[in-house]
Amino acid sequence: MIERILKMTLEGAQGKVIVDGTISNHFVISRGVRQGDGLSATLFILVLHKALKTLEQSNTILNRLTQICGYADDILVNARSLPALEALCFEITREAGRVGLVINPGKTKYMSFLASPFRRSVKGATINGVIYEGVAEFLYLGTLINNDNSVEKEIRIRILACNRTYFAAISLFRSRLLSRATKIILYKTLIRPVVSYGAEAWTLTKKEEQALLIF
Repeated sequence: MIERILKMTLEGAQGKVIVDGTISNHFVISRGVRQGDGLSATLFILVLHKALKTLEQSNTILNRLTQICGYADDILVNARSLPALEALCFEITREAGRVGLVINPGKTKYMSFLASPFRRSVKGATINGVIYEGVAEFLYLGTLINNDNSVEKEIRIRILACNRTYFAAISLFRSRLLSRATKIILYKTLIRPVVSYGAEAWTLTKKEEQALLIF
């Protein structure tokens, strides 16, 4: 029954686009799901889960050669070596292809972690014949990850974001109609989470800790 209802909502779907203020003629959507449809995200996650389920691995990169981290449509692949990464990417590509998904090389980045700062580089990598851009940092689930495992830049970005959030709500904090207790609740729910999101995984220096305390 559910499968038939889903087919009814997707089959024969049509769309229009606005180009320079002019609405185009309708066209039939014959592939994928409808952009912006509330059902689209759920269907995509279900299909992606099916593709990755056979590759699920217990434990973490601490005691395995590879690890897959996934949230919604964001996939992070960790590997201790390039050959191990290449083998896992081949399996991901194969399983994704079985459900009609294709990895987009333009949206996929490669970053290597090395203990020595003199050996770090932003060279890309060729994996299974596909060239992926090398980067020194990238955003994953709203957190900046870099190849030197430093959180200094991330903390600066968070503090700036918190300041913007504070000044956007400054009329509430200056209002005489709100008690101090209410303002503290607003601070703890609206302001502080912006800077503290994901902080459990941070390794702080004294300088970074002091910057957070000052804020």
